Amino acid sequence: MPPRALLPWRGLAMFYDALPVLALWLAISALFTLGYSLEGHAPRDNIAPFSLLQWLLWLCCWAATGVYATVSWRNGGQTLGMRPWRLQLRGDTDAPPSWRALWLRYLVGNLSLLAAGLGFWWALIDRERLTWHDRASGTRLDRRAPQPR
Repeated sequence: MPPRALLPWRGLAMFYDALPVLALWLAISALFTLGYSLEGHAPRDNIAPFSLLQWLLWLCCWAATGVYATVSWRNGGQTLGMRPWRLQLRGDTDAPPSWRALWLRYLVGNLSLLAAGLGFWWALIDRERLTWHDRASGTRLDRRAPQPR
């Protein structure tokens, strides 16, 4: 069995994944801003804070991040940020995790982060070094051995 991915590796992967996610958010925000200005608002007007449109923008950004993560996990078990650190998402069986398991992993991972990272810190005391989202979704994050050159 490959070794579990420890917290520092997970953190580094999330830091790397922030870059493509930020690019997605900027593209979505640009579309919302363009639509807002085409609706008759002055080009320098901002979307009002806590308005329905702003909540919709955040929901679209959250969903796009989920699509990025789940599609990456489903197709090869890695996001862009996981590749340099040789992290691989695996299911309980040899088959790729189901879409349901991947979305559950994403949802519980978000709740973990919102709870001050408690779901991640849980891996420090878990005997198998699994996080909340690993346990909830029946997945695990392993660190692969380096490939010989």
